[in-house]
Amino acid sequence: MSAAGTDRRSLRRQQTIDEILDVSVALMETEGVAALSLSAVARQLGMQPPSLYQYFPSKLAIYDALFQRGAEQFRDAQRTARIGTAPEDQLEVAVTAFSRWCMANQVLSQLLFWRTVPGFEPSPEAFRPAVEAIEDVTFCIQQEVDAGRLHQDATSDEGIALFTAITAGVMSQQLANEPQATFETGRFTQLMPIVIEMFYQRYRGTKR
Repeated sequence: MSAAGTDRRSLRRQQTIDEILDVSVALMETEGVAALSLSAVARQLGMQPPSLYQYFPSKLAIYDALFQRGAEQFRDAQRTARIGTAPEDQLEVAVTAFSRWCMANQVLSQLLFWRTVPGFEPSPEAFRPAVEAIEDVTFCIQQEVDAGRLHQDATSDEGIALFTAITAGVMSQQLANEPQATFETGRFTQLMPIVIEMFYQRYRGTKR
C-alpha cells in the first residue's frame, strides 16, 4: 500500500475513533457516566458490537481515551487563557478557564474528578495531561511566590493539594447541585474568587 493510501486509512481510523468517543459522551450525558454500553455505542454508529474491538479492546479503554481527551482539553484551556495575561492574574485566569471548561464538559468532568466508574483507573499516558495541568498551576503559584504575594509553602505538597482540593471541590458542588447554571450565575462558581482569596490568606506573602 502506498504512503498516501496508508495515510487515508489512518485518517479514517482516527475519524472512527473520534466518532466512537463523541457518541460515548452523548450516551453518558443521558444514561450516566458509569452506564456506558458498548452495544448502545455500536447501535448508534450502525455497526456490530464486535467491530468496536477493532478500535477499543474494552469499555475501560474508551473511558481511558475519554479521560485523556478531557485532561488535554482542560490543560489547553488553562494554557490558552493565560496567553498575554499579566503574571499576577494568571492563577485566577487559569482557574476561571478550568471552571468554564468543567461547566461546558460536565460528562468528562465527572470522569476526571469523581470516581464514577467502578474499576476504572486512567493509564499513565491518559493521566499525563492532568499532571501537566497541575504543573502549570504550580508554575503560576510559584510566580506569585517569587513576586512575594504568596509564601513559599504555597508550592509545597500541602499547598498544591489544598489549592486543587478547594477549586475542584467548588466545581464538584456546582455540578452536583446546579448543573444547568452558567459559570456567572452558579451559586458555587460565584464563590471561586473568594476561595482563591482564602488560599492567598492561608499562604500570605510579604507583599500582599
